[in-house]
Amino acid sequence: MNFDLDSINKAFDKTLGRTLGIVVTEAIAGRVSATMPVGSHNHQPMGLLHGGASVALAETVASIGGWLLVSDQGNVVVGLEINANHMRSVTQGIVTAVGHVIHQGRSTQVWEIKITSDEGKLVCVSRCTLAVIKG
Repeated sequence: MNFDLDSINKAFDKTLGRTLGIVVTEAIAGRVSATMPVGSHNHQPMGLLHGGASVALAETVASIGGWLLVSDQGNVVVGLEINANHMRSVTQGIVTAVGHVIHQGRSTQVWEIKITSDEGKLVCVSRCTLAVIKG
């Protein structure tokens, strides 16, 4: 099942996702992809992509994916825990996050998200646990 990308991306208006320039490029059951430009708006003082921006991208991908799996039941998801391992720095360009569900339970979901650079090099690996709650 594919989901309407225009509606998903419009939901970012006036949110952190819009501020960071996140654009969802794929949304299918159990898998979500998104891009984020890298520039001064999300750099840390040394001119590198801020690790927190990578984490925000990862949690955004997981949260959208999680919600898509439970929204037809009137449920929503919220983040419980997230971790990230930053593998390499990025100073410019566009990073791409691809997340897939690795556990889908009634009350929790676990998502793995890999963020890569324009060159396809691994920038960050994250795992996000979501709580499923009534909408």
